[in-house]
Amino acid sequence: MKHMLGLQLPTDPRWAELVHRDLHDLLTDHAWCEMKAASNVMSMMVRYPDLTELVTELTRICQEEVEHFGQVHQKIVERGWTLGPERKDHYVNELLLFVRKDGSREERLVDRLLFSAMIEARSCERFKMLSEEAPDEDLREFYRALMVSEAGHYTTFIGFARTYGGRVDVDARWKEFLAYEAGVVARYGKAPSIHG
Repeated sequence: MKHMLGLQLPTDPRWAELVHRDLHDLLTDHAWCEMKAASNVMSMMVRYPDLTELVTELTRICQEEVEHFGQVHQKIVERGWTLGPERKDHYVNELLLFVRKDGSREERLVDRLLFSAMIEARSCERFKMLSEEAPDEDLREFYRALMVSEAGHYTTFIGFARTYGGRVDVDARWKEFLAYEAGVVARYGKAPSIHG
């Protein structure tokens, strides 16, 4: 069965158990994921300032990501914890290897947008699991709301890839991204982090 948002490999259900064991680690990792998502869209704005509609929408997404960072930080503080140090996201770094560094401007933009959509799709899937499996109702509701937001970002990124793709076959490239991501994510789901 095809998974939500086209993902080819669902997260191992045992991942949710890891989260129960180290919620502080998960929340810290999640907070930094939101901050990295904000910096990813900022770097796209720097690279494509002439695409007005894209810049406008990315500004909104950037504000949302920073807001989500603040909300996750608040969840950490409410539990009497402090935000841990930033950590590397190996999953995202592996996805980045698939993004074209050469080719036409359209090809590079499409890849950057599909890379962003891919991360949102997987995060959305993980948030759905957390909305069902998180240890308390407050967190379950929180992740339900974030799941909807991530799905919206995913749709926006895919939509802009189609809008600005020019001669690029966006659907074919997205299928390649999905296949590559399935190979990457098969090695993850073993740590209490959003993509771990």
